[in-house]
Amino acid sequence: MLFLQGCPWQCRYCHNPHLRSFEPETVGHPEPLSHWTWEKALGVLRERVGFLDGVVFSGGEPTAHATLSEAIKEARALGYRIGLHTAGAYPERLKTILPLLDWVGLDIKAPLDARYDRITGIKDSSRPVQVSLSLLLSSGIPYQLRTTLHPQLHSYQDLKDLNGQLASLGAESAVIQQFRIQGCADPELIASAA
Repeated sequence: MLFLQGCPWQCRYCHNPHLRSFEPETVGHPEPLSHWTWEKALGVLRERVGFLDGVVFSGGEPTAHATLSEAIKEARALGYRIGLHTAGAYPERLKTILPLLDWVGLDIKAPLDARYDRITGIKDSSRPVQVSLSLLLSSGIPYQLRTTLHPQLHSYQDLKDLNGQLASLGAESAVIQQFRIQGCADPELIASAA
């Protein structure tokens, strides 16, 4: 799995908050993050040909990077199958790379309406997700929709509404992921989960 730096959203329950900034943090992180270049990562992938079957681009938000499609093409040229973990924040970039992907894990954070903003901290954040979801569903690529559940942020009605929305679009129900305190930087959410 390759974790890419940078995410436009501020989800309170994020377990990779050190990857939000588009610049790698070296202070305040238990293990200073390396400043890996794509060339260094590609070198490791070349060394692992025959030992690994696939590469998953994750983050942060990997589609925040304009050069993601080139990186995917280079990894595919080495024979790797390609997966993507995304929150759907950049549908135009997702549209470009979908034909290069073998699988997509799409985070659906809340019902696709104003409640989304409560999770991401960004106004109208459900709009690009709706476009990304539509693109994914029409692509025919295998996928998994996932929703991270925190009782302080989600209600039973939220989950019911979300599953109804997904069903109306012909999508599979989202897999529920339990909130993990590991990596979370929000003390209130950590305390309320204990």
